[in-house]
Amino acid sequence: MTVARDPAGGSRATVAPPAAPPHPTASPESAAESGLHSRARIRAAVSAIRTRYTGAPDIAIILGTGLGALGREIALETSIDYAEIPGFPLSTVESHSGRLLLGSLGGKQVVAMQGRFHRYEGYSLQEITFPVRVMHALGASTLVVSNACGVMNPLWEKGDLMLIADHINLLGDNPLIGPNDESLGPRFPDMSQPYDAALRAIAREVAVASKMILREGVYVAVTGPNLETRAEYRMLRNAGADVVGMSTVPEVIVAVHAGMRVLGISILTDRCLPDALVPATLGEIIEVASRAEPRLTTLVRGVLERL
Repeated sequence: MTVARDPAGGSRATVAPPAAPPHPTASPESAAESGLHSRARIRAAVSAIRTRYTGAPDIAIILGTGLGALGREIALETSIDYAEIPGFPLSTVESHSGRLLLGSLGGKQVVAMQGRFHRYEGYSLQEITFPVRVMHALGASTLVVSNACGVMNPLWEKGDLMLIADHINLLGDNPLIGPNDESLGPRFPDMSQPYDAALRAIAREVAVASKMILREGVYVAVTGPNLETRAEYRMLRNAGADVVGMSTVPEVIVAVHAGMRVLGISILTDRCLPDALVPATLGEIIEVASRAEPRLTTLVRGVLERL
């Protein structure tokens, strides 16, 4: 406080110092036109895609490690390298092709990422999930996301497929951190049912009709790129996870934020039992994923045909 004095030298009143300027806040307009998920960046990516594709996809698909061959089942209208799409990161993992596929599958128009991005590649979660914003802006209202992961449930086997019923985010970050653009989604999206129950029911029907084993459980996302230690597998299993991987959760968070329905499917590629742990290699993981991929294709196609 400062003291104001009259000309005669007596004090008159105490006066507060000028208030400090308020902290700057992001307006909806600034959130919409700046940042990694800005409407301007989304529009630029969509415009680049529209020069090659004029359709409106119903379904967005993300293909994980060793699962790029599913893209061959899509009746292609066009494919676009990620390098040609403004704002798209580039895949640095050898098993990820790095192309956006646009065409039809199971009687539905689809846009599919043949190769995804990961936190361990050095990308932020906002960069990783930017393509989800773009696919939604193209028209997709449903996201089908797949991955290869390690299985910690001792009753399940390598090569099994698993419906993701829920997830645990241990990436230490969230793609929604920062200013929120209400036109893209709410500030506090509900995550009580991130994986659509009706879509999971359809997937179970397809599995029964196709006589395939389909597990259902909890996926936990960790940063990687190293595989986990015995103690870490014990911790993750005790936390309630059935499988562990290094992807999927960021894309699902953004899809739910955007109001998309989500179906998640994992291929269990290596057993992660701490008391019977054997070393795993990328080659072995990709081999198991490739052997299981025809069943994944049958499952995804069957779901799309029933939508």
